[in-house]
Order: sequence, then structure tokens, then C-alpha cells
Amino acid sequence: MIKTLLIANRGEIAVRVMRTARDMGIRTIAVYSDADANALHVREADEAVHIGPSAAKESYLVAEKILAAAKASGADAIHPGYGFLSENVAFADACEKAGIIFVGPPASAIKAMGLKDAAKVLMEKAGVPVVPGYHGANQEAAFLAAEADKIGYPVLIKAVAGGGGKGMRRVDDPAEFAKALASAQREAGAAFSDERVLVEKYVSRPRHIEIQVFADAHGNAVYLHERDCSLQRRHQKVIEEAPAPDMPEDMRRAMGEAAVAAAKAIGYRGAGTIEFIADASEGLRADAFWFMEMNTRLQVEHPVTEAITGTDLVEWQLLVASGEPLPMTQEEIPLDGHAVEVRLYAEDPALNLFS
Repeated sequence: MIKTLLIANRGEIAVRVMRTARDMGIRTIAVYSDADANALHVREADEAVHIGPSAAKESYLVAEKILAAAKASGADAIHPGYGFLSENVAFADACEKAGIIFVGPPASAIKAMGLKDAAKVLMEKAGVPVVPGYHGANQEAAFLAAEADKIGYPVLIKAVAGGGGKGMRRVDDPAEFAKALASAQREAGAAFSDERVLVEKYVSRPRHIEIQVFADAHGNAVYLHERDCSLQRRHQKVIEEAPAPDMPEDMRRAMGEAAVAAAKAIGYRGAGTIEFIADASEGLRADAFWFMEMNTRLQVEHPVTEAITGTDLVEWQLLVASGEPLPMTQEEIPLDGHAVEVRLYAEDPALNLFS
């Protein structure tokens, strides 16, 4: 079992992880920048290590500083929280090489799901339903326009890297395609240093439903039901709800099994979320959902899943990272009650300012 855990993050998630670790008898180490010297996560930890100036790029995002703090404090494991280094392939790999447990999936799994186009090719091979579209390497404008014609309008142009709606454009008419493509590529290049895009069928009445999956190092994988995050603003989730309203049981099972197949296909370990889009034009159906992407970390919205399953997903992460098998089989995971999480945004629509 992990004895000393460094949390490579700050704020709410750092405190969240520390409290579960403490209940499990695990010693906790905080890291902090100049700005966070008096922060709650620093006070909650058994020990705290200063890692640099206030700017995240000079502190929390510097892998070498995190690893040095882990070694200096005697940590045998690092929990990355979410954001910062949580889905950084190089960091996960560096932890492994340093002999420190990374509380997350193998670097190979993070890499496999890091680019939307490559991930969808993998999912097709694993038999997971994928949105009809072009996910290949050819990025010539004329070729992509021809693929859009084959798919049928409306289509969605999406950056292969990143997320949050950046590099994404809906196109309703062939005459608009070239302009929308150039705009999406510019934005993707600026946001992710990668201009590549894919083109998919646009689902006009979508439901955005994600499945919480968990896998261990012994070949076991389960799904802990779904979260509905269809209510969004600027492609950012606003309401997270579990379970999804009006979800038929056969669809819940089909989506869960598809999510488990996706996790097994990449040798996954730990907590992950498989995001699907469903066509709700005729209600939710087990034959009308498709894979979008995978988040290879614990999600901000994980508490709603914990509320309906009676689990502690951070505890599961620490057990699996320590080499233990999953605490429950699929048949043992309950679905009880209903939970909602709401994100608050500060916005001035008149000035198009938001955060």
C-alpha cells in the first residue's frame, strides 16, 4: 500500500485527495507556489514543499520540481488531481522511470487517447461505436470538403488535440466549409500548437453522456454508470447529472459495456471517463450513441457518481495504484438516488467576456 502521497495540485482537488488519503492512513505531501503559501491544501497536508513562483508554468507545471519535491519528502506516489500534469504523458513516464507510483493510467494509455482522431481509429478496431466521419491524416482542404460531402451536412469540424470547444465549427452548407475549416485550423493551432482537424456528422439533437470507468492491473474493468452533461455553455459543461434522465436500462448497459471495451482496448488502469454523444431525436436508444473521447483522469464531476454508487473514487484510485484489485465487481455496484453538480461561470454577454 502507498505510504506517502504527494498531491501535484492545489485547491479543492488537493484537499479532496488528502482527506481520503488521511482516512486510509496515508501520509500526505502538499506542493505550493508563492501565491498559495497560506492555502487550505497547504494547511491540510502533513508536510508542504515550496515549488516556485505564483505562475503555474513556473511551479505546478514544472515536472522536475514536482519530482524533486516527491524525492525530498520521501513520497512513493504522486496523485496529479485534475488539470495541470494529470494527462501529461511525459510526466507519467517520468514518474515511472523515477520509481514513483503515478496515481493514474499508464503513459501509453494517456497517449492512446490524447488525440481524437487516433483514439477514434482505436475505438473502431475495438468495436466501440464512433460518430460517422473522417478521422484520417489527410488535411488538404479540398479532400476534407469532399469528405464532408460524403458525410452529409450539417457537419462538425473539430481539432484533433485539446477540447473546450476550441477549433470546433459547425458547417451547414458546402459553400461555408472552406472558411470554417481555415478558422478552425487557426484556432486549433493557436490553442494546441496543432492545426489538424477531423470532420464528423453533426448530431442535431444530441445528448452528451459520459460513463465512469475503472480498471485495475489484474485485468478487471467496470463502469460506475453514467453522468449526463448535455446542458452546456460555449461547449463547457454547466450541469452534471447522475443518472441520466430517461436513460433506458438496455442503453445504460450497452454504453457501460462499450466504455469497458474502450478501457480494455488500451490497457487502462485507474479512473477514466468515456464521453459519448447520443442522438435524442427519437429518445435515447441503445443503437444511437457514439464514442467522442476519453478523459484519462479523475473528473471534476466525480462526486455525482460517488453519490449514486456510495463509493469513494479517490480511495479506489489509491487502492488500484497500490496494486490491489477493484473493490467491487460489476454486479455489486449500486445505482441509488439522483445527484446534480452545477458549475458557476462569471460572464458579461454584452462584452463577450467570460471565465
